[in-house]
Amino acid sequence: MSRYLTPGKITLLVVAFLYAGDLVPIKEAAAVLSFILSHIVPTHKPLSSLQTDQGVEHALPISAFEAALSSHPSARPGRTLYDLLLKRLWAIDCSHALEAFIANLPIHLRKSREQILLERETGEEFFQNNGRILGTSPLGSFIRRCYLEYIRLQFQDSIILWQDFVAYRLPTRQAYEKKNHAEDENALDSNLADMNLDSSHALTQIMYGRLTEEEQQQRGAYSMYDVEKLMEFQASELQRLGGRLPDGMKTVLQQISRAGTTIPKMAHYLDFLDSWRAGDYHSAYDNIHRYFDFAMQTQDRSFYQYALLNLAILQADAGYPAQALPAMQEAIAAARENKDTTCLNFCMSWVYHFARSFPGKLDAIRDSGILGSEVEGLAFLKARARDAEMWSLLSTTFLGEAKLGLQYGDSLAGVFENIAKASHINIVRSTQRLSGATLLMKGPAFGRVGLTHVGWWYSQIFMQCHSKDASLEDVMKCTCRLASLLVQRGRYDEAEEMLNNVPSPMLRVVKFQKYLSLYGGLLRIRRFLHRGNFDAAERLLDRLRGRGSPDVELRFSLSIFEVELMLRRGLLDEALQKVEDLGQTAVRNQEVNDVTVQMRLLNLKTRILIQSGQSLKAFSLITRAVRTAHRARHLGVLWESIGLLATILNELREFAAAVDLVQSIMPRVLECHDCGLAARSYSVLADANMGLAGLQSNESTRQKELLGRAVEHLDRAYIQFRHLEDVRCQLDVLKKKATIMHWKGDLVLANDTATQYLDLLREYKAQTNWTE
Repeated sequence: MSRYLTPGKITLLVVAFLYAGDLVPIKEAAAVLSFILSHIVPTHKPLSSLQTDQGVEHALPISAFEAALSSHPSARPGRTLYDLLLKRLWAIDCSHALEAFIANLPIHLRKSREQILLERETGEEFFQNNGRILGTSPLGSFIRRCYLEYIRLQFQDSIILWQDFVAYRLPTRQAYEKKNHAEDENALDSNLADMNLDSSHALTQIMYGRLTEEEQQQRGAYSMYDVEKLMEFQASELQRLGGRLPDGMKTVLQQISRAGTTIPKMAHYLDFLDSWRAGDYHSAYDNIHRYFDFAMQTQDRSFYQYALLNLAILQADAGYPAQALPAMQEAIAAARENKDTTCLNFCMSWVYHFARSFPGKLDAIRDSGILGSEVEGLAFLKARARDAEMWSLLSTTFLGEAKLGLQYGDSLAGVFENIAKASHINIVRSTQRLSGATLLMKGPAFGRVGLTHVGWWYSQIFMQCHSKDASLEDVMKCTCRLASLLVQRGRYDEAEEMLNNVPSPMLRVVKFQKYLSLYGGLLRIRRFLHRGNFDAAERLLDRLRGRGSPDVELRFSLSIFEVELMLRRGLLDEALQKVEDLGQTAVRNQEVNDVTVQMRLLNLKTRILIQSGQSLKAFSLITRAVRTAHRARHLGVLWESIGLLATILNELREFAAAVDLVQSIMPRVLECHDCGLAARSYSVLADANMGLAGLQSNESTRQKELLGRAVEHLDRAYIQFRHLEDVRCQLDVLKKKATIMHWKGDLVLANDTATQYLDLLREYKAQTNWTE
């Protein structure tokens, strides 16, 4: 494998020769130069878009020249630029001709004034250089590097490069002969034609026998420089997206490595990233040690802190946070010793996110003195990012500060201010790859203030416009959020289809596959609970609990569904004990320190006390939940807490106050697009109106009006419960409606409602294991 030169680069030099020889018309010069520069200026596109269907393709196949130049006329009438290219390629008819071609490359470069003066001073032979290409231009730099790389080649390597060039241009022989008269029949070497030797001669077999081998198409396709750049690009993509190496790229890299003699050390790092994402931690440890062992052979100590950084990340992901923290401490010390600000900032950022992922290690982090509290850590990261001009880190820090504000229930103005600052940095500093993360942050922020439809559209914008450039983890979380919003509206099938149609690279990562499986299981548990299939819900809960959750929030959601199952089965004592244990565990282990969790636990405890007939004991709890939700401006939970407060007021026969409370929040409840919340609110409002009707005199106009409102609210609650497929609540609503109709004396509608009740009960009994 050549260090830099390949047949494709030699062909590019021929195109540059055509341009320097005034064979390219002025109108076509821009297109030709654009084509050349697109392949010599370092970009990711040529190396990342590989066609693997027909084996290993060249980094710059000969077909690319045909597609780019065949449509452009040349300065020669009746000939295209591609025709002139083929003529010049086949004019290089032996190894000596190739060497002469490259040796004459410097004459196409224009000498600078300093070079001319230096030649005059030293007495060297001076001649007027009419070259058109500046040596400091990108094209001039490419020509000079090709020239230097060729003269540094050993004889055997130059022969191999010539053989690769012969095999590279061989498919164009027929196109060349259509426009040019072939003077000799030997397409391999003009020297063989001069000696009248055909392809069957022993000397020809010695020189060009390797061209008939099957693996010849894999040789010369890439230089060592190309392979290193390709691997660096793949590593950067794996780090940015968090996925695995595609199977097609694996095949290409394996075939390239088999064709060459030296494997770049970056291959071990790629294997490390791929093994890590695949969940093969033993291979990941082995490959990361191999990579940095090879790197340390160059006596470059700058790799040491990055080795420790990768090791700490791997240990934390493998479930060994106790070993990850000391490795990160040593990485920080090494980065400070080597004055590597970039690595140091990455380490500090990782420690902050490590503390959020493993709250139980907060005390160890504080004792180590790496970071203080979360607020102090964010302030430190912002200062370091500004000093080092790491704008992506600064934008991420602002988003982290916004997320922390939502978690602690701080001012919403401050939250949106931080999101706006991150957006401003993304635009001004051209960090567009973080625009998706900013949109992803806006979704929960608007959902927190009850504007679920706005958060939905921000998530949709992220999925349609930024998902290709975003990390797979962000795409996964956005997909799960959208599926959760669909489930809130009762669209279970659409949510399941969304989770099943995630990008295939996401499913190849074990961590993401496990997360999606658990999240999909939680959504199915919610549907089982609504349909009354408690046995299926319990079995699925046991299976998910046995897998172990990779996320703190998922573990909490799993516990919440356990409480919900106990509530629906009437196991109130166990449910209350479970909620108490959840609260104590959250405080003791500091695993869940979100204000939303505290409010949901208070609401759950209130529901248990109301269901057990102890509403007065729940009054102080729900009042605290309302006050906390109002201070945090978490409106979705606030409306739920107000609905529970209205339920308590109904129990206390304060029906007018309950009606006033629920009616005041109903428009905002409907904005949340939560069918369960809207249905419960309508049901509470119906109970309050029914209670007010009972306080009126019989057959009065006011009583009829209140009864009509109660029936209307029950119908609306029934529609919402039907969207959720909540059979028990639908039956309760129908039972209340039949009771009201019977009380009003409308026996026909009462019988119709009772019949609807029995049909619904029979239907769900036939479909599920539901039992009343």
